[in-house]
Amino acid sequence: MILSTLSTPRLGRLALQAAAGVAALALVWAASLQATAAEKTALATFAAGCFWCTESDFDKLPGVLATTSGYMGGHVENPTYEQVSRGGTGHAEVVQITYDPDKVTYQQLLEHYWHNVDPFDAEGQFCDRGSQYRPVIFTHSPEQQRLAEESRRHLEESGRFKHKIVVDIEPAATFTPAEEYHQNFYKKNPAHYWRYRIGCRRDLILHRIWGKPADKS
Repeated sequence: MILSTLSTPRLGRLALQAAAGVAALALVWAASLQATAAEKTALATFAAGCFWCTESDFDKLPGVLATTSGYMGGHVENPTYEQVSRGGTGHAEVVQITYDPDKVTYQQLLEHYWHNVDPFDAEGQFCDRGSQYRPVIFTHSPEQQRLAEESRRHLEESGRFKHKIVVDIEPAATFTPAEEYHQNFYKKNPAHYWRYRIGCRRDLILHRIWGKPADKS
């Protein structure tokens, strides 16, 4: 056999080279899988008042892969919760959503957003007052911008409401994640969360606007 003419060191080098080749192929394959997974996800960002509540409202929607509470739309770099909540930074509390477009469309996210926001209140949402709680749809592409404007126009022209819809639609800006204790707050501190949500009359007001309460389980 040909292999019998090869020395032991030579065989060792060949084995190492083969192992290195396999490892390189594995890395390429893993990177390809990651790229494919990334291609199947998209971002959406919404401001609807308290991000604890907005995060809870979107987490239950099939096709939503992750939600992150944070801040967008301001002029202060890396703002803290204390800065934003005092007002003056220009930021709004937002939730950034990572979703699978094959399982939930951006139009469906918009529909869910409308049913979880008071679209007539530009000065805040529910019991939270100030521009930091203003309702905004932040768009990540011209297509999202088009769909958001189309969705708002549809509501305006439906004749369903007597009041003007005041939700802004703006291009997405720098997103700053909120502090860790705010993430999944409704899971970490359910008693505090529900006291706040009920005390703010959020679901009661949504019921009055949209005719039926959203699922808040």
